[in-house]
Amino acid sequence: MFTNILNLSAYKVLRVEETEYDYHIRTELAQPPTHCPTCRSDHLLRHGRNEQLVRDLPIHGKRVGIYVDTQRWRCQACGKTFMDQLPAVNAKREMTDRLVEWIGQQSLRRTFASIAEDIGLDEKTVRNIFRDYVNELEKTVRFETPTWMGINEIHLIRPRCVISNIHSNTVVNLLPNRDKKTVVGYLDNLDGRHEVQTVAMDMWVPYRDAVQAVMPDARIVIDKFHVVKMANDAVEKVRKSLRESLTPKQRRGLMHDRFVLLKRERDLNDKGRLLLSGWTANYPELGEAYRIKEAFYGVYEDMGTPAQALARYEAWYRSVSPGVRDAFADLIRAFTNWRPQILAYFEHPITNAYTESLNNLIRVMNRLGRGYSFEALRAKILFTEGVHSKAKPTFRRREVMADDVLSRAAPGTVEHMAMFTTSQHAEPEPEKNFGADISTLTKLIEEGKL
Repeated sequence: MFTNILNLSAYKVLRVEETEYDYHIRTELAQPPTHCPTCRSDHLLRHGRNEQLVRDLPIHGKRVGIYVDTQRWRCQACGKTFMDQLPAVNAKREMTDRLVEWIGQQSLRRTFASIAEDIGLDEKTVRNIFRDYVNELEKTVRFETPTWMGINEIHLIRPRCVISNIHSNTVVNLLPNRDKKTVVGYLDNLDGRHEVQTVAMDMWVPYRDAVQAVMPDARIVIDKFHVVKMANDAVEKVRKSLRESLTPKQRRGLMHDRFVLLKRERDLNDKGRLLLSGWTANYPELGEAYRIKEAFYGVYEDMGTPAQALARYEAWYRSVSPGVRDAFADLIRAFTNWRPQILAYFEHPITNAYTESLNNLIRVMNRLGRGYSFEALRAKILFTEGVHSKAKPTFRRREVMADDVLSRAAPGTVEHMAMFTTSQHAEPEPEKNFGADISTLTKLIEEGKL
């Protein structure tokens, strides 16, 4: 009657007790030991009993406890005593291997508290199992080293460093902080780091120094969105500087209409153009800042060569009027300090824009998973089942089997053909894993499944 309830052939079910929330399943081993584990003698005597409680996967939505009637044995040959070994039970914990695996997998998608409630365990136990599960994943899951690497900032509780594969739009690692020592440590231990050709980043000195120290041949490219954003920031400085001279009503209006000042002029609708003309006509300094901002975007409008882009920038620099120069000082300073890396974009137009889009979604994830550690959130992003972007091995002609070759071989050529078939054997190519796909992560976070 109870034979299949556990689906564990090593155990014989004796009795099942069901309560409102739990199944209590009494069992014994289907096959007792036949030899002493020390001397291999088969002269064994029973030497006492003990009941062990082993937790298992839920059944019908109820928690499961397996009570195993274990036997203590004494070997008549060597005098050693030993207990029954419990098959399919985790060596570190009093629960089945399949439950440990299930908790590890579930903890990538659910809160530790909800899993603990389903199983009837302490939340700390779930967290420890999760940690072991992730440590094992770290050893077995290998992401391809990107030839186009992105190094960027992402907010997981606080700013962290995210490593991405720009070509595949995937995340390949999340580092606990963004200092030079941490980034150097990651890059220095990266398999295939010499294959990295370009690295897109924001203007954070530790990133640049780390890449130059470990991968001096990789070309550093400053993401254009970080540069043009500084032009928008300059307009915001001018807007905020005007607030003191405005009435409360005007101040609220300028706050409400700030989106117009941040948009490109070509993207404004009729209403937006009307609002813009009103503000710029009444506040010439604001209009001048907006004009200079729009002109800076022109540096990136026609790609051309780095030399042509530099010429456009120098013409723009000369056009910045004294009245708004202070507002654009940070942008001018950044272009001066990072000129080679900014101009590298015009030879290698790569960007971290896809990774940037994750930040808002990560904030939602942080809120839903309140109390998660960085390690837990990192594991959810990197290792959740179904988020990886993978490529199958390339198609290869089937191996020529020895029997096929020999059956078609002409007399006198058997030895040669046998040598030929041996040389054709090669190890199969492994599947390539490019990391956690950002669009899949975005979808899961939006749907509340991560």
